[in-house]
Amino acid sequence: MKRTVGKMLIVSKPGDQAAEAVREAMAGFLDERGVPFQTCEHRPDAPRKSCENEERISGPFDLAVILGGDGTFIGAARRLLRFGAPLMGVNLGRVGFLPQLERDGWRPWLEDALDNGFSAEPRLVLKYAVLRDGKEMADGLVINELVVSRGELARLVRLELAYDGIGISCLRADGLIVSTPTGSSAYGASAGGPLVHAGLAVCCVIPVCPFQSSFRPMVFPADGVITVRVREQAGEVNLTEDGQTAVRLAPGDEVVVEKSPADLLVVDLGQGAYFEKLKKHGFLTER
Repeated sequence: MKRTVGKMLIVSKPGDQAAEAVREAMAGFLDERGVPFQTCEHRPDAPRKSCENEERISGPFDLAVILGGDGTFIGAARRLLRFGAPLMGVNLGRVGFLPQLERDGWRPWLEDALDNGFSAEPRLVLKYAVLRDGKEMADGLVINELVVSRGELARLVRLELAYDGIGISCLRADGLIVSTPTGSSAYGASAGGPLVHAGLAVCCVIPVCPFQSSFRPMVFPADGVITVRVREQAGEVNLTEDGQTAVRLAPGDEVVVEKSPADLLVVDLGQGAYFEKLKKHGFLTER
């Protein structure tokens, strides 16, 4: 079913001249079309906030456009999840795997969306909690991946993995990745994990450089609970959320990961666009 565009939110990367230029051009275009909108800046150093001026942002929104690269898209997506608005990314970064449009593509797409509507699809989001002696020490949301890994010293971490309370494996490795399908083409793929279609509701668990272990990357149903326990350590162990936020872990800490109640909605440009993106970034080849 096609969605219509009423009120919009424009989110930009602060201090970025390209983002500011696109935001001004988009704001002028929406003014001409009589479309109500609000703007804000995504600031990674503002914990639990989506924008610098979030207190003045009032939904609901029919569409949120994020101006920036992959990092801006991921960070803003976590903080915009509560609005439930479909996200459209305009790539102003170097890689641009997650944003759907390039810099010069936003105007024709938005003109068509205003005239004819647009489609959106759900993407799995994970939530996690860090438990220490049964008490919650940290929590958050994951768009791409959650990583338990060693610190500065090149020492292996001993970890236990369980699914729905069933022990799966105990391994020594540089770390362990728990990835969404959206994030399967990121760190997980670099560590030898599978490419998983972004529309599936599954989780990928990938070991990072396991030592004397036969544990292979696995794919689990997203309805279960994945638990990673720090069994012992010879150095620092960190938990990293989407490569942006780190939590120091202690021996005995448990990282409990499960499906978030709310999915992320992203603008759907069709199956062809997804596979073309994989080809563009070298995941698929053609004759």
